[in-house]
Amino acid sequence: MNIEKEKELYKQMDLLQIKEISTYRQQKNGTRIFQLPIKKYGKYIEVGSFKSGYVRRMNGGHTPYQLNKCKPNIEYHPEHKWCEIQETSLRTGKYFKYIGKNRVLIPHEVDRIEYLITYCLKNYYINAANEVKIVIKPSSDEKYTWSGGSIHDNETGKVYVHEQHAYWNKIPNSVQVIVDGHRYNVK
Repeated sequence: MNIEKEKELYKQMDLLQIKEISTYRQQKNGTRIFQLPIKKYGKYIEVGSFKSGYVRRMNGGHTPYQLNKCKPNIEYHPEHKWCEIQETSLRTGKYFKYIGKNRVLIPHEVDRIEYLITYCLKNYYINAANEVKIVIKPSSDEKYTWSGGSIHDNETGKVYVHEQHAYWNKIPNSVQVIVDGHRYNVK
């Protein structure tokens, strides 16, 4: 089951042109770094999966940005007031409520990579669809390919152009990706 899931993830990564750029030392430590085919601020986006359970965006800074989901964490801290007589701080009996965040760690590597692919699809491929330059070549068994207002016969090499150019633009020429049950068009 796990091997089949892993093979499927590698197929998805190949389709999305995500390549692994981990060094030997990173692999030895259980860290895997991947490069997306999307540039942000002139550099390719890099994301990483860490043995500790974190998934991070490697943005070139000193601390990579955490991509794991968050859950609320509520803490209560006692209030203190300074006492001049005893020259120390004493509790007043009141408490401050602090609402913070804890990251949800993903312990298994296959699950981390699956989460990483889903996150990248939603946040980088779909939200930044205009910036993505992915060329998907038609498979050799397709008889026809289309672009704009023309249809190409791959067997004979003929090009057919319809009089009503707008009619041919209705033919879908995008890739559809399903993430968490939602269908997204990636052009």
